[in-house]
Amino acid sequence: MDDRGGSFVAVRRISQGLERGNTCHSTSAEVVAGSAAWLGRGLSCVCAQRRESDARPSFDLSPAQEECLMMLQSRIDVSYDCSIPEHQEALRALWNAAFPEEELRGLISEQWKDMGWQGKDPSTDFRGGGFISLENLLFFAKNFPKSFQDLLRKQEGDRSVWEYPFAVAGVNITFMLIQMLDLEAVKPRTLVGATFLKFLSESDSAFDLLYCITFKLMDHQWLSMRASYMDFNTVMKSTRRQLEKELLLEDITRLEELPSYNLLTR
Repeated sequence: MDDRGGSFVAVRRISQGLERGNTCHSTSAEVVAGSAAWLGRGLSCVCAQRRESDARPSFDLSPAQEECLMMLQSRIDVSYDCSIPEHQEALRALWNAAFPEEELRGLISEQWKDMGWQGKDPSTDFRGGGFISLENLLFFAKNFPKSFQDLLRKQEGDRSVWEYPFAVAGVNITFMLIQMLDLEAVKPRTLVGATFLKFLSESDSAFDLLYCITFKLMDHQWLSMRASYMDFNTVMKSTRRQLEKELLLEDITRLEELPSYNLLTR
């Protein structure tokens, strides 16, 4: 995907290797942003305030919500750094979760292309999502191993000859969620973002769980639309719209009650 949010380079489903180089230390970048926030009916215990100088509302947060948001923001601020042992071990753990039967020959290896990284060094692909995108993938692999493997190996549905690369798509999903939920703002400026903080204050793994739901929903949309690599942006925008609508459904008190959660299997 180019820096303007364009389509992925064509990727064969079996090899899934793409061509792009980058530096070891990841930085921010523009990737798929999706559609504008979908505003629905009101949220209890959240107050929207408009400032004359700001066209968008600002949502007041409880002290607990503020603390949870700051903790999540501290995770988002961590760039992937291949010189940090913790980051190296997380990357090895991801490989072991994805391919337990195959020994990894090195953190820089052609083997990574089998997971859907764009080259032999996956650290070059974290520029859009940072270390949290690796944490998201690990959470997915550990908590929903069947769904993780189904998406990794493209085991469900009538697949396209040219498929989306699994790992790079995962990084895009992390970035899309950060933007959709307005997580880098001091306070959320959309009802979707304010609604998510309610879930986050009740579970510190809410972002990771929403990531799993979103990844599975994206693949479901991909299959429903009979998409190929040129359709990736369209699929991501459709996924975002559906997720926004589900987050604002009435009587949803836990992420596990979202309709798309039922797509996941352990």
